Amino acid sequence: KWDPERLLQGYFHSAATLNFLRGFAANADPKALSAIDVSSLKSSPEFSSLEGGAREIGAKYAGGGAPTDFYTAHEAMQLDLEEALTRKVGDKYYNLSAHLVWIGDRTRQIKGAHVEYFRGISNPIGVKVGPSMTVPDLKELVQVLNPKKEEGRLMIITRYGASKIEEMLPAHIEAVKETGVPVVWQCDAVHGNGIVAKSNNYKTRRMEDIVAEVLKCVEVHKRCGTVLAGVHLEVTGQDVTECLGGSVGLTEEMLTKNYETFCDPRLNYAQSIE
Repeated sequence: KWDPERLLQGYFHSAATLNFLRGFAANADPKALSAIDVSSLKSSPEFSSLEGGAREIGAKYAGGGAPTDFYTAHEAMQLDLEEALTRKVGDKYYNLSAHLVWIGDRTRQIKGAHVEYFRGISNPIGVKVGPSMTVPDLKELVQVLNPKKEEGRLMIITRYGASKIEEMLPAHIEAVKETGVPVVWQCDAVHGNGIVAKSNNYKTRRMEDIVAEVLKCVEVHKRCGTVLAGVHLEVTGQDVTECLGGSVGLTEEMLTKNYETFCDPRLNYAQSIE
């Protein structure tokens, strides 16, 4: 059932989380970074490397340091909410609910309301690009969203799935190059890899597919002379059972143990650290 009150609840929890993060950032509090626990990954063939990395990070931040900058982003899906959080600053309009907002793969129609809204704000913006994106549409879209060809204005977040990325990404990279529009490339390695578990019909993802898409994305960008600047994942610090695989060996039968998401399956703490 649709409940607008949940938008207000989401706003409250977002504000509380931001204030919590700002406390860490302002005080250069090292505890969050120096306490990475990899003990649940002992069965991983990469355990010694993971343990060494966690130890190195812990040592680096154990003595504190300078205040840390951090930035937030979210999909601007509900335009009524996003418009209410948009303000004029100087002679430009900004969505003040996040540093960066992005358009989803299902709402990126060139003549649609989301693209029109994004054209009018001065935030850095992103757009999801999946298998249904045609080369002509991508060329037009990047020019509409970044007509002044500003560096850092537009991020393209690809989300093809591990089985389709090698087929789709090279043509999309070439299409963007031909427009001359500068973009930042990011890999969404989760949304194209959704499956339904045969044994219980739970929506899930395989960690091996997520890792495979990231690695393939790195290789394609290397061949095409472009740079993969980031990875987009859905994770939680909780011990949920929503995604399959990883060193924790999560199987379909284990999904029912602690499946808490109301939307998309997330990598749990151990899978995220791995």
